[in-house]
Amino acid sequence: MRLTLVTYIFLLLFLTAHGMTPGHHDVPQKKYHSSKASLAKKGPSLKIMAQGKASPELMKNFVIKYNGDADAAMVGRLVKTYIIEANREGVNYEVAFCQMCLETGFLKFDGNISKYQHNYCGLGCIDLFSGGDWFASMEEGVRAHIQHLKAYASYETVRSPLVDPRFNNVRRGSVTVVTELTGKWATDPDYGRKISALITRLYGL
Repeated sequence: MRLTLVTYIFLLLFLTAHGMTPGHHDVPQKKYHSSKASLAKKGPSLKIMAQGKASPELMKNFVIKYNGDADAAMVGRLVKTYIIEANREGVNYEVAFCQMCLETGFLKFDGNISKYQHNYCGLGCIDLFSGGDWFASMEEGVRAHIQHLKAYASYETVRSPLVDPRFNNVRRGSVTVVTELTGKWATDPDYGRKISALITRLYGL
């Protein structure tokens, strides 16, 4: 018994000295890549069902860089909403965010959709004369966007109450990467490439 106790004490001292104290484990923390340099090392993912890596601050500054009139507080709230809703559904928030930048002109809303519609992705805008869908709030509009991306890119059900009025109008699982949205989400032959270019620009590549 004495030998066992001595051996245990020696083992405990050895483990402690090497940072391996029994019963203690590092808890993984969510890490955002806050700089373009650190993002560039990882490289962008063009997959729709993937984990985004950019930080909220970097995304907010990306919008403000191209729209100096944008309200910084509102943009920050919008960015965080995209991250929350996308992470809940397993959607790449960088894809959704850059698609929003393209559809709204970095929140300038110069097209036929008004900022009051909370429609950040052109849902229901099937031609030059259609006004697009309306949503009750920023959160609902972002949720509809994320759900519509998931409808295209996955066979899984949504984890939040369904607010996308066109969720069942698409062929489920027919798109895996952003470039495949061309001809499905929009008729513009360069649609997917434009979103891909914005993701690359976000990464500073």
